[in-house]
Amino acid sequence: MSFSRRLVAAGLLCASVAKGLDLDTFTGQAQVLGRQREMILSQQQGDNEVKPMRMMAEPEADDSDGKCTKKKGCKLGCCGPLDKEGFGICGTGPKFCGTDCTSECDYKSECDPGGWGLKYSNFTTCPLNVCCSDYGFCGTLSSYCKGKTVASPKCDKAKHSSDKRTIGYYEGWNYQRPCGNMEPEDIPLGYYTHINFAFALVNPDTYRLDPMDKGTASRYGRVSALTQQQDGLEVWIAIGGWAMNDPGKYRTVFSDLAKSEKKQDAFFDSLITFLQRYDFDGVDLDWEYPVAEDRGGVEEDFENYVNLLARLRKRLNSSGRKYGLTLTLYTDGVWDENIESLGPYAHAHTNLTEIQQGLELLWRNNINHERVVMGLGFYGRSFTMKSANCLDAGCEFSEGAKGGECTGTKGVLSASEINKVIKNGGKMKLDEEAAVQIVTWDSNQWVSWDDAKTLKMKLDYANEHCLGG
Repeated sequence: MSFSRRLVAAGLLCASVAKGLDLDTFTGQAQVLGRQREMILSQQQGDNEVKPMRMMAEPEADDSDGKCTKKKGCKLGCCGPLDKEGFGICGTGPKFCGTDCTSECDYKSECDPGGWGLKYSNFTTCPLNVCCSDYGFCGTLSSYCKGKTVASPKCDKAKHSSDKRTIGYYEGWNYQRPCGNMEPEDIPLGYYTHINFAFALVNPDTYRLDPMDKGTASRYGRVSALTQQQDGLEVWIAIGGWAMNDPGKYRTVFSDLAKSEKKQDAFFDSLITFLQRYDFDGVDLDWEYPVAEDRGGVEEDFENYVNLLARLRKRLNSSGRKYGLTLTLYTDGVWDENIESLGPYAHAHTNLTEIQQGLELLWRNNINHERVVMGLGFYGRSFTMKSANCLDAGCEFSEGAKGGECTGTKGVLSASEINKVIKNGGKMKLDEEAAVQIVTWDSNQWVSWDDAKTLKMKLDYANEHCLGG
């Protein structure tokens, strides 16, 4: 799948607030996939300058030694002319895919680094104003951009630009837990400007909104009632979530909705009715993930999602009330295990270096920084590490860590559960560059999370770069 057909979540949990359409295109894990391909080709062609940002999975081709033959083709690039011993090198462009090409000669690069033409490249330039490398791949690292940098917004952090919005997600089904519950009336007032109620679903037969369950539905009005107790507080409904794209009847609903304007109209009518009934102020779309085949997505999602957002924005505007519209994106977790370009390696889900890369992509496309919100987590993504001797970020994991006593889900721990782990002897280590804390315990259990120190590091970054929340 080409770079232009993937959705970039690159470390950024962000929202386009109010109008919602300045963020109408994102590109995805392709940042990492492109780095992996670039690394393979550069090594094959004798250039060791390109370095991967993080530990990668094994190369996706059986030509990782850089050699190919008439019988052993390339999965990445074309097999160039053979030497006297019958070996060639895998590469891109006319040198490898031209008249002297041996096999896989139809392979095209993502972009044209200069003079190759569309005979050898899928596109002349890269989408989203990212750079085209000498090998014809799109990315934003220095090896792609040849020293060109992107100007990012700068602000005096003392002015606290991010104070404009503080958005909290209320987990509507948390009442089902045996402990660690929070009822709507327990939500602390005075801290949040927005509360997003997670989640509502979309019925696969009618394309009208469905509550997750009766207990969650009974809490919609109780959360929105908090707006009567705090001036200026807004309550939005978040639609989707990870489980909606799990195998089952809801799995393809977002894709089906995005490609059918008739289904969209039914959804829009139901949504407006819901917002009016419960006096909600906006909607947050949490589709995990467009285009991703392993999450029920299809390639057409790339174009269809833009149309869905545009039509939804127009429908909200015509309702007679100024409703907000945002979209939310996530980064690392146990799902990385099945993505070849990422692999089963433990990484923090709120890694500041990845947040920076995600933001750079927005700055390349003149996104208004005041409408970008940095996502933080009062929970941690956790792993069972493959080896007790390798417990740093980038080490291999075998599965999600043991579920907590309250949340009971492999691969996730709440902040209170992590604090209990630390209290019982868990070792905490600061990853200064990523601005996260890593906690290890029971020889092979690993979780990354944000405590007061790392939250402040990210808050300072948000204020220094003029973010809107």
